Amino acid sequence: MGRTPKDSITIADVARAAEVSRATVSRVMNGRLSVAPEIVTRVRAAAERLNYRPSDLARSLSLGRTNMVALVVPDLGNPLFQQILRGITNASAAAGYRVLVAETDEDPGAEASIAIEARRRCDALIMVSPRMDETALLELLPQVQPVILVNRQGPAEVSSVVVDYGHAVRIVVDHLVGLGHRRLAFLSGPAGSASNLMRLRALEVAEQEIPGLDLVRLECGRSIEDGYAAVEPVLESQVTAVVAFNDLVAFGLLARLNEVGVAVPADLSVTGMDDIGLARFAVPSLTTVRVPQADLGELAWQRLHAAISTEKGDADAVPELRLAVRASTGPVPQEPRSDSAAPADRIGWQQQGDIFELGSSAGLLARYEFGRRMPQVHAPRPYLHPVRTLGGHPLTEVSPVDHRHHYGVSLAVPLVNGTSHWGGRTYVRGQGPTLLTNHGQQRSRSVTIQDEHTLNDDITWYDEQGRPQLVERRYLKGEPVHDGWRLDWRSELTARYGALRIDSPATCGREGAAYGGIFWRLPLAPTTVLSADGAGLDSAFGSTSRWLAFVQGEMTLLLLQPGDVRPWFLRAEDYVGACPALAWDEPLALQPNQELTLSLTALLLDRAVDLAEARRLAGRL
Repeated sequence: MGRTPKDSITIADVARAAEVSRATVSRVMNGRLSVAPEIVTRVRAAAERLNYRPSDLARSLSLGRTNMVALVVPDLGNPLFQQILRGITNASAAAGYRVLVAETDEDPGAEASIAIEARRRCDALIMVSPRMDETALLELLPQVQPVILVNRQGPAEVSSVVVDYGHAVRIVVDHLVGLGHRRLAFLSGPAGSASNLMRLRALEVAEQEIPGLDLVRLECGRSIEDGYAAVEPVLESQVTAVVAFNDLVAFGLLARLNEVGVAVPADLSVTGMDDIGLARFAVPSLTTVRVPQADLGELAWQRLHAAISTEKGDADAVPELRLAVRASTGPVPQEPRSDSAAPADRIGWQQQGDIFELGSSAGLLARYEFGRRMPQVHAPRPYLHPVRTLGGHPLTEVSPVDHRHHYGVSLAVPLVNGTSHWGGRTYVRGQGPTLLTNHGQQRSRSVTIQDEHTLNDDITWYDEQGRPQLVERRYLKGEPVHDGWRLDWRSELTARYGALRIDSPATCGREGAAYGGIFWRLPLAPTTVLSADGAGLDSAFGSTSRWLAFVQGEMTLLLLQPGDVRPWFLRAEDYVGACPALAWDEPLALQPNQELTLSLTALLLDRAVDLAEARRLAGRL
């Protein structure tokens, strides 16, 4: 019987064709240096001509190595370990290695035997986050050399790649403290996790260094199910923010909080750890620390390969950790005060970390954020949220379910030369609301506080390609007035980079949808609308009343246009919000270097007003 195509060419055939011995062919194919260059050339030419491929198994037996590396992980269902595996696989493949993967299913008692068995089949071993105790680890390591540890520090003679999870958790704590939180819960991970111990030690240091910090430690675990089951103890602890062991725990927590009606971050802020691929798709998107997972795998392979090969070189450093700030964290909830009628003695701005706060003796009144955590589809821009009455009642809403791209009080414009500074879908004539890749950004260049009461922000607007469109000088001022307080917003826009055309959906064919300008989004609640033209939404919509008022329960927001009066766009049922419309029924055009000033004054009260009183108050502003 003839030979099959699969095994038709052997080392003996190559030896005959090259007129050398089979041993010489073997030495050439295995890269030995003891063969003369001209013979190497002749053997390789014969092998190429015959399409000969050496057997991997035969080569392994000849060289005493397998060109395989073993990877032992606690849980292959964890996306963090999957990404580390991907990094190792990609990097090792370039060096001609394959990866054998073994899972311990989070069982510390099984790790040693699994690691030893895997190492017997391979040339080296990578252990990721081993859960065994220190004594067992020190006993195992000499038996499985060469070995490298990932996310676990071993003895000095064993290489390791370790993320500083203590620093990571401190990044999260500092972020939450900057938002005003002081009572936090930490959902602890597996007891045998070295990275969990690093977190706990860092939390102890944070308690010593941060005045007033109160940390509640709750045993939890590592999985979505563990986070889901932790909601009841979290709520019983009466914390305002949660630091979860990892993103999976945070996912479970968010799911259960949604089921029981706890708003995130309005009622409770939640953070994760690792920034796995799904973190930005959580609802709300998850604030977490970016751990460069695939990079860790590549780095582990670099260091291991240097130990098992003759190729020496400097391995990279462990990548820097960064905080991904998203929608799951926000300002500390503020309880309404019993002395809500008490006037504020003075109002002033101060910087708190990377945000600015407007406060008084009554407490926090407004927070100014720069929109850095807003997704691009929301048209990132600076905004005010929360904005509260003296009694602590919020009169703004951010990224609500009905319109995720609504952010407190912001200068939001649907179209500037075709670029959306509003967010979400764009109205296209003949198509309706359409999701386009046309979202721009408003970036703060410098912020200063003037005479304590006024915040000045220099802003550049960019189109979706990152090209500058216009510059803005923004002034935000707060002061006590009557039995409430007033907020003045003034924006001076300059078409420094060329002519501008500002449109709204109304100017593009959608009747009545003339929104765009200094837009104030209120919480969704039963609302009475008042204006100079009477009570009710119909009287105010499209009117050139100098003022309008929203009355929600025992709170009132009165909005007034101090300069040129533009028609009011507003809603009060599907959502509650209003703005003086920039492009009511015609586009607004600006010539190169032309300036446009927009202004809005708000009066916030801890009481309901009727039409007559609203008229009187507006006349006194």
